[in-house]
Amino acid sequence: MSDYHIRTLASAEVQRAVDWAAREGWNPGLQDAECFRVTDPDGFLGGFLGGEMIASVSVVNYDDSFAFLGFYIVRPEYRGAGHGLQLFRHAMTHGKGRNVGLDGVVDQQENYRRSDFDFAYNNCRFGGTVAGALKRLGNVHTGAVQPLSEVSGALKTYDRMMFPAPRDAFLASWLGAAGHHSRVCLRGGDIKGYATLRPCLSGYKVGPLFADDAGTARALLASVLGAVPEGRKDQPVFIDMPAPNARAFDLAGELGLEKSFETVRMYTGDQPDIDLSRIYGVTTFELG
Repeated sequence: MSDYHIRTLASAEVQRAVDWAAREGWNPGLQDAECFRVTDPDGFLGGFLGGEMIASVSVVNYDDSFAFLGFYIVRPEYRGAGHGLQLFRHAMTHGKGRNVGLDGVVDQQENYRRSDFDFAYNNCRFGGTVAGALKRLGNVHTGAVQPLSEVSGALKTYDRMMFPAPRDAFLASWLGAAGHHSRVCLRGGDIKGYATLRPCLSGYKVGPLFADDAGTARALLASVLGAVPEGRKDQPVFIDMPAPNARAFDLAGELGLEKSFETVRMYTGDQPDIDLSRIYGVTTFELG
């Protein structure tokens, strides 16, 4: 492998990894790459053979204690030669000393176990159409829901209950990204939930969808889905839900959403103390 080199990816190369993810069927958001790089520009690595990029991976460091691994892709014609494993091991040194999480393909979890990842729970992707979900939501009262564009101290505190580390830079980028629609539910001045809908290569995804209860999750969904232009309400929409939250799965059923994909959430350390009962939709499989 004398011609094989590993280095940090430039912005355009990160976008190439996003394009590869699309070909793998992951359907990333249109603005995902830029939001990811804001969080940790040094966390996106590529493997180059003869100067050509053939593999990618990210280990995004959120703070000194937590990181998340994603975008682990080797171009099909180069798989099986050890390039991916070498890149993976190199990337893990970037997150050294941290509890590293990932959402892995179910049939690859044994390989991740050999790299010191332990199973925590499953995440499942549910999908349908925007119009179909809105029809089943019916006349949901959304009076407590309002647009969300700024990262307040209260929002940081609320988000921290559902995510293992502070992610201030990411939130600012995520809420302000082109095409993203974010809403927050306030009652008595307190945050009871928030959600973001973003355009993807195919349709839309909702994530995060954090809420104190299913009723709040419904109100947030009705609001963000209602932001989709009328001419695009026939487009698909996807939500990635953690299996431990049975109320989230019940909500998916009520909305007529069908399971299309499943991952295993794994960590190199202890499972973080986050409130899964409030997670009705994870942010994204690539970030957590």
